[in-house]
Amino acid sequence: MRGDWMIARHLITIPGPPWLLAIVAIFAIQLASALSVPLIEMVGPGGSAWLRLSMGTLLMILLAPPPLRSVRRRDVPVLLGLGAAMGMTTVAFLAAIERIPLGTAVAIEFLGPLTVAAVRSGSLRAMAWPVLALIGVVVLTEPWKGEINLAGVFFALLAGIGWGAYIVLLQLVGDRFTGAGVLSITLPVAAVTAGTIGVPQAAGHIDLRVVLIALGLASLAPVVQFVLELAALRRMTATAFGTLMALEPAAALLLGLIILAQMPTLFQYVGIALVVLAGAAAQRGGRRDRPPVTTGPIPIPAEKP
Repeated sequence: MRGDWMIARHLITIPGPPWLLAIVAIFAIQLASALSVPLIEMVGPGGSAWLRLSMGTLLMILLAPPPLRSVRRRDVPVLLGLGAAMGMTTVAFLAAIERIPLGTAVAIEFLGPLTVAAVRSGSLRAMAWPVLALIGVVVLTEPWKGEINLAGVFFALLAGIGWGAYIVLLQLVGDRFTGAGVLSITLPVAAVTAGTIGVPQAAGHIDLRVVLIALGLASLAPVVQFVLELAALRRMTATAFGTLMALEPAAALLLGLIILAQMPTLFQYVGIALVVLAGAAAQRGGRRDRPPVTTGPIPIPAEKP
């Protein structure tokens, strides 16, 4: 187990292109999402989120014990906020993909981090990219057909709000703590947040098969996802990281097609392309110097222009 802990910690400090770590994280989370559809059918979206986050909590406590001695009183609100954002985003997103295709849900969800990236850039022109992404979402959902699932869109938008908050808070946490052990603090908060909805949904439907599926999914997301994203965010601006996530809709479309046999229409391909273009166009360099680890409360990092 000592070796596993060192592997988890090494992933945070490993040198290499941060964009590559982010891309691997993208496919980890989208693969977990696509493979979560059968679990959703068994225990509901809330139950799936709660089980995944709970299994993730157990894995991370084993791999990287929580650095409780490093936590200061002023760190607590950020850690609690990050955990709550993770829990809300997971529940909302799984509720969305229960109702609408994976690629569509991710494209709508992406409006959250893209808006965060545009606002934090300090440029009015950057706000054009969330607008372009919104146009892509409209094309993607094809409301003129009258078949749009409003509940699915709502949950995807709610997940987008949570994802935007997650990116901002995760960078603060990444600048304050080394190692992956911090996930052992935030994941229980996320599991409790998801459990308020998930426990009633999953009650009476949990068996060994369900637990094993949830354990496998948790190893992809949130464990691998968080470790790689934290490693990337320690060397990237939140703006760069948020806009690099433009690849999420394309990855979701691909995995939705391969795993879930969700065949997009021509308009949906165009919509996805517009969302990806918006994210790619908003990218501005994006590398940041590795911040020093402090011993005080979580600082607010200054972004490079």
